[in-house]
Amino acid sequence: METTLPILSLSVAAAASAAAAFPKLKARIELSRAKHRSLSGHSKMSRRVARLIPFYEFDSNDYFACDGAPANIATQRKDSFFRLAALYAERYPKGRAMTKEAAEKISDLNFTESYRVPFQFSRLVREHLGTSTFVESSSGVTVKDVDGNVSYDLTGSYGVNIFGNDFYKECIEGSEKRAHALGPVLGPYHPVILENVTRLCQISGLDEVSFHMSGTEAVMQAVRLARYHTKRTHLVRFAGAYHGWWGDVQPGVGNPITAHETYTLAEMSEKTLHVLRTRRDIACVLVNPLQGLHPNANAPGDSSLVDSSRGGNFDRAAYTEWLKKLREVCTERGIVLIFDEVFVGFRLAAGGAQEYFGVRADMVTYGKSLAGGLPVGVVCGKKELMRRFRDDRPADVCFARGTFNSHPYVMTAMDEFLSRLASPNFRAVYDGLEETWNGRAQKLNRMLEDAGVPVQVANLSSIWTVKYTEPSRYNWMLQYYLRAEGLSLSWVGTGRLIFSLNYTDADFTEVAERFVRAAEKMKADGFWWHDPSLTNKGIKRQILKEMLAKRFGR
Repeated sequence: METTLPILSLSVAAAASAAAAFPKLKARIELSRAKHRSLSGHSKMSRRVARLIPFYEFDSNDYFACDGAPANIATQRKDSFFRLAALYAERYPKGRAMTKEAAEKISDLNFTESYRVPFQFSRLVREHLGTSTFVESSSGVTVKDVDGNVSYDLTGSYGVNIFGNDFYKECIEGSEKRAHALGPVLGPYHPVILENVTRLCQISGLDEVSFHMSGTEAVMQAVRLARYHTKRTHLVRFAGAYHGWWGDVQPGVGNPITAHETYTLAEMSEKTLHVLRTRRDIACVLVNPLQGLHPNANAPGDSSLVDSSRGGNFDRAAYTEWLKKLREVCTERGIVLIFDEVFVGFRLAAGGAQEYFGVRADMVTYGKSLAGGLPVGVVCGKKELMRRFRDDRPADVCFARGTFNSHPYVMTAMDEFLSRLASPNFRAVYDGLEETWNGRAQKLNRMLEDAGVPVQVANLSSIWTVKYTEPSRYNWMLQYYLRAEGLSLSWVGTGRLIFSLNYTDADFTEVAERFVRAAEKMKADGFWWHDPSLTNKGIKRQILKEMLAKRFGR
């Protein structure tokens, strides 16, 4: 009897411990299952993998034949590469010299110049296909660089340029005149802020507004307020989505510190909805509507074009249905639903993504285009979520300030923008917008198919990405052929083409013809030579072999 009781006590304790641990284990498994099955969905794993990837580059023998191309094709590619390099040297002498000088002192430029293409090819590209980063004027849908070259602008100024550069010039010019009497006086408000707040509340359908210096800061404050009012710790972001560069929303590669209070889950997944329904520590869910073009995938850039597996397809009905389910679950669980519209802004509709998808968020962040081309970040939210203090606990506050918040020039530029947006005549720009840009994408795809080149495009309205239809390790070269045809791209290359809404049919036809011409030249130069046995999986296996050989010195 004396020996039985201790054993029985131990058994009961073990059973109790197991019972207590089981719910936690079950929740952990469910959380893991809700992550996307890619490095985008596993931030910790992506950081580990990034540390293991060694640097290597191809020698002259393999640079133009790493896909197994025969000697004659490799020679053809090499000759074409340096012929294109000669054209760049002739066309951009001043801009290239300025870019090279600036890259030695500007760390951002040093980074972008190094990451335009896969790192195995980067050095030779930087040396011979260096681009001009400097432009001096814009007009209509074109920009002119410092060497006098005029190109069609497909950069969209990272989302700022919705209505055309001339539109924003007018906003800034009007802003300067209206704010000149006050100047850069910071702290007190310019009277125009009242008009801005009224319009922003009408557009967002929300109660209060908070101004910040950037989109990144706006998202930071929205998340901070959500945590403050829900008294919960964790935010949910979706695999691949971008919400600025601060730590909690960039938990994987690029952040030197691990984010401990962030769940990166799969978008458009029932397993994710189950996690939201069952966990008690989730304060908010962040949605970047741009991800509807490539759910669960990182922002596309040509530096990641190691093969042709990059995809993109926008299904408005399916994404709308997903957002509606997300809205229902967040309402049920008291989770703050945040729409991060810093990038898409008012590109999809005059009322933003909320109007476009017919789904209302609890908080919305804006930036970029809203201030008529000047930097800004804005949070709009429900009254109970925007309050930064508690009446019953005077020392319990949610602090956020910034020196340049509500800058007079920014506020008057914002009013110039919002006044135009409110005009019935201006609103006509949205009539048939979706049909126009879908039709243009279809037109270009038909032209590319007729030309027999392995390229197609996918679009979310006027935001496009380029897809490649045959396995290749040289797709990143297309950006240089496009630039040679007078198409201005951002540093991410063909991963994101952003048209301003002032493109006419004639403008677009000219861009489409140049695009096809560039693709035809690239094909003629042998860069899309294709061995029928070559697959995307085979390319990735070959790259893995190259990395292992470098790491183990074979």
